[in-house]
Amino acid sequence: MVFHTLSFEIAPGVRIGGGNPPILIAGPCVIEGLEMILRHVEFLVELTGKLGIPFIFKSSYDKANRTSGRSFRGPGLDGGMEIFARIKRDFGIPILTDAHSVAEVETVGELVDVVQIPAFLCRQTDLLEAAARTGKTVNIKKGQWLAPEDVPYLIEKVNNAGGERVVITERGTTFGYNRLIVDYAGIVKMRSAGWPVIFDATHSVQTPGSSGNKTGGDRTLAPYLAAAAAAVGIDGLFVETHEDPDNALSDGPNMIALASLEPALRKFIVISKLS
Repeated sequence: MVFHTLSFEIAPGVRIGGGNPPILIAGPCVIEGLEMILRHVEFLVELTGKLGIPFIFKSSYDKANRTSGRSFRGPGLDGGMEIFARIKRDFGIPILTDAHSVAEVETVGELVDVVQIPAFLCRQTDLLEAAARTGKTVNIKKGQWLAPEDVPYLIEKVNNAGGERVVITERGTTFGYNRLIVDYAGIVKMRSAGWPVIFDATHSVQTPGSSGNKTGGDRTLAPYLAAAAAAVGIDGLFVETHEDPDNALSDGPNMIALASLEPALRKFIVISKLS
């Protein structure tokens, strides 16, 4: 059965849902510096242009939910917005980033094209409503504990606050301690409600808290999960990627290396056309 989700412009020049080709949301987990980010953007713009994939860049200015309080968090709100403004100026591409508090949302919404609600905060009503009021698309990362049947209540909160463009991102479900699994039947259920669903292939291979003071993961599994999601049918793919994942400052174990991204995307595209 093919589900035709709602179709709308998730970001300027990028349509999602309604039978449009799946979009790609990609970038490093966190901003590690200006030059590092510009290298990643340049690589991803060139690759997605070659492959013909609609592209939205993603990175975080603040990782507020790190396992340890001593872990690297990023340049912060002001520093992050300066770098995003540079990306906009130099490349003119749409940007997605996550906001962790109501106080940050307005500033984020003035610059980025998609405001992301982190999975741990997906039921925070005030945060969802604040994101809706920016007028930008709201991407809700589905909580690791949340049933697919509960997702419409999150969307309702955004809609009631005036947000008309909402997407849901599946990023794995808690399966005991330190492990996530992917409920592909849940993806089907969520899409059948009509809203576009994105699959986060890299956070789904995390092993939360398994490495002591940080989260572990197995990046080699991410392309397989992405291919399976393509076969089920999704409206977009979310992957975090890095030029040197083993030395990344956040989420290195689950990020796909830039050098390994093209074959994974080519496989994803082929399977998506068949679903």
